[in-house]
Amino acid sequence: MVRNLSEEGSILGQYMAEIRDVNIQRDPIRFRTNLERIAEILGYEVSKKMNYEEIEVETPLGKSTEFKLKDEPVLITILRAGLAMHNGLLRTFDRSDSAFVSAYREHTSPEEFKIHVEYLAAPNLDDRVWVISDPMLATGRSMVNVYNALLKFGKPKKVYVLISIATPQAIELVQKKLPSDVEIWTGAIDAELTAESYIVPGLGDAGDLAYGVKV
Repeated sequence: MVRNLSEEGSILGQYMAEIRDVNIQRDPIRFRTNLERIAEILGYEVSKKMNYEEIEVETPLGKSTEFKLKDEPVLITILRAGLAMHNGLLRTFDRSDSAFVSAYREHTSPEEFKIHVEYLAAPNLDDRVWVISDPMLATGRSMVNVYNALLKFGKPKKVYVLISIATPQAIELVQKKLPSDVEIWTGAIDAELTAESYIVPGLGDAGDLAYGVKV
């Protein structure tokens, strides 16, 4: 299943416009804040699909029946670009455990690269709900590699992939390589992927815009 939130009007569109805007991008704190806001909205929408149980809460004046998450998800972020989205998701799922994965491209030419997954820090992930976040899903290869690397910590009960901007090519690869019940939730789907595997119109390098240019 793929859910593209840009297909319906909401405040999300304003945040998406700002992270794309080359002039607004000059302000890194605003860029990070908008990524956090996008993640909060994606997280809220995903939360509607999760399982809940009724609980009774005692108020100063009586008792109330409310809904509580049955399975707290594990929030998994792909370093470093995913950190801002992770912070936003932590505000939505404020009792959740976290996991961190580093994935980067090693270019052998402008068009060819290998994906390396190195650092992994995670709790027991077996039979847990995974929420994996990353600003960009360009080719989908990093997401597939990250998912496979995480299996050493256990097999998920359910997986939600939360993305700011994705491409059709990446979505197709993820759907092909990951279990059929994995859900992809994105703020937008951009049609073009360049020969160098950059999303167009995209927004540029999310990690550099959020945290400074790397060498």
